[in-house]
Amino acid sequence: MRRFYKEFFLFPDITILIGLIALNVSVQVWRGLTWWSVILFVVGLLVFMFSEYLTHRFLFHLKPPKHPFFLKMLKRLHYDHHTDPNNLHLLFLPLWYSIPNLSVLVLVFYFIAGNLWLTLTFAAGLKTMLLLYEWKHYVAHRPIKPKSKFGKWVKKMHILHHFKNENYWYGVSTPFVDVLFGTLKDEKEVETSKTAKDLEKRV
Repeated sequence: MRRFYKEFFLFPDITILIGLIALNVSVQVWRGLTWWSVILFVVGLLVFMFSEYLTHRFLFHLKPPKHPFFLKMLKRLHYDHHTDPNNLHLLFLPLWYSIPNLSVLVLVFYFIAGNLWLTLTFAAGLKTMLLLYEWKHYVAHRPIKPKSKFGKWVKKMHILHHFKNENYWYGVSTPFVDVLFGTLKDEKEVETSKTAKDLEKRV
């Protein structure tokens, strides 16, 4: 297990993300923790879960765009990951995508809350859930056997998404959001898709 921890935590994008989280949390501790800090941190976690699901389903699984630039971007973000799901360099979201994506959510929150420190707490929750997402995604694709029933279930749901049918089981950090949107199905009721490993062939 040690080699997997090393492989995960020393991957450049993950190392940078951890550094950003540590900086964010340090500022919050220095400012002083309040109940609002805890609440908004949890709100950040929840918002990321929904953002993750919606992005995965409606952006990453778009039908192949005709414009070469957008096709190339989607190939890097997700298409190629379905083609080669165990490729470590395609496993993690690149920071050039994830940081601007989270920044949009942070700016929206700032305009609503109008408070920098509360916004930073919200941002810490977003980034922490991104890290948890990356870890669960990593576990799903590496020869790691989760010990808990929940961990085994999360891994199984993601494997079904890749090898059974790409139109279901979008949640990675947690499949519970799939329940709300009707995409958590019994695998026996879902047909095996011919395009699960090649999203570019969908029409």
